[in-house]
Amino acid sequence: MTKYVIKGGKPLYGKIDISGAKNAAVAIIPATILVGGVCRIENIPQISDVTMLLNILKQLGADIRTVNKNTMDIDCSAIRSSEATFDMMRKIRASYYLIGALLGRFGSATVAMPGGCNFGGVRPIDQHIKGFTAMGAEVEVKNGHVCTTAPGGKLRGASIYLDVVSVGATINLMLAAALADGITVIENAAREPHIVDLANFLNSMGADVRGAGTGVIKIYGVDRLSGGFYSIIPDQIEAGTYMAAVADAGGEVLINNVIPRHLKCITVKLEEMGVYVEDRGDAVLVRRDSPIRRANVKTLPYPGFPTDMQPQISAVLCIADGTSVITEGVWDNRYKYVDELAKMGARIQVDGRVAVIEGVESLTGAPVKACDLRAGAAMAVAALGAHGVTEISEVGYIERGYESFVEKLRGIGADISCVTEPDAEDEEKSVG
Repeated sequence: MTKYVIKGGKPLYGKIDISGAKNAAVAIIPATILVGGVCRIENIPQISDVTMLLNILKQLGADIRTVNKNTMDIDCSAIRSSEATFDMMRKIRASYYLIGALLGRFGSATVAMPGGCNFGGVRPIDQHIKGFTAMGAEVEVKNGHVCTTAPGGKLRGASIYLDVVSVGATINLMLAAALADGITVIENAAREPHIVDLANFLNSMGADVRGAGTGVIKIYGVDRLSGGFYSIIPDQIEAGTYMAAVADAGGEVLINNVIPRHLKCITVKLEEMGVYVEDRGDAVLVRRDSPIRRANVKTLPYPGFPTDMQPQISAVLCIADGTSVITEGVWDNRYKYVDELAKMGARIQVDGRVAVIEGVESLTGAPVKACDLRAGAAMAVAALGAHGVTEISEVGYIERGYESFVEKLRGIGADISCVTEPDAEDEEKSVG
């Protein structure tokens, strides 16, 4: 069992570099299936979700070569099977992007239902299926697999209105439509930065995607995509997490390799809480040297405050002066981490999608666990500002989305270590 041990109460100072965006990488990597040639992709984050996706592509027959730490050459030309039913598929939510990519290339796909973080109940793919069906595919979910077939072997363009703003459905339908016959129009589309990044990647390979970043995306189907070069955007949520860490622990940190406009929804809220944030072009300077002020936060689709930053901002508001209200506007239930923060002395009451946080002077270190990716990051944020020692277990969740998490925090003065201990089963074996 691996855990993080954090001795809190130390302000953070220095510089930190942000990696490529997880949410962009896990869409772009499946998109290479559509490309008839080598894709050299730069700024790929070294995280477990990416490693798993690359291994899935290898099992399908892709040729993947490491150029350097964060650059890969991916050639999916030799892939012949449209079936991805490996057990590892169930460990990562982004594996469902293989449906759109395989369906778009082969006219059929059989893909194991995805896994990933479990909050808000089962994450439905009804909007994905609605879009595939509109494009002429027959879709059946059976025995834990999504089976799709386009009669005639190719999808056709269609007009699709998403009933809810869904990042996953928007990405999957963009992938499916890139090589379809005719024009596909996605209305009520998600606008997140990684949607735009996927569109830019596809266009750099020869696709014709227009309107990404707005509520209406039009994809003009092309006959083929060719190889090329692409660099993934910086990770908005990783940057926001380290901004929250500075807000919680205090200090001053220069966060490099960011796109400040992507961070605006986070920056505005932190400034309201009394944190100083300065735009420096491709970096932001974050400083907190006074008490945190209370604030109300409602998560919304981009450009609203991101749901993936909700646990981290909640951790900071636990030590705010006054009472804050968090409203989760995306998922039905994303508050499993609240019980963990309560172990550290947080005062939080949850009613449905609303959490009321009564600020305390400080949190106290305690044994806690990561309930999911962003909840795990929130435990680290809380621990950095807390008095005493916090031990965080289930850190595999954190490593799904943060490259070199421990090393980066150490680089700005955090007292954090990664400790591996035998689990109970191993101990029983050794005793036996």
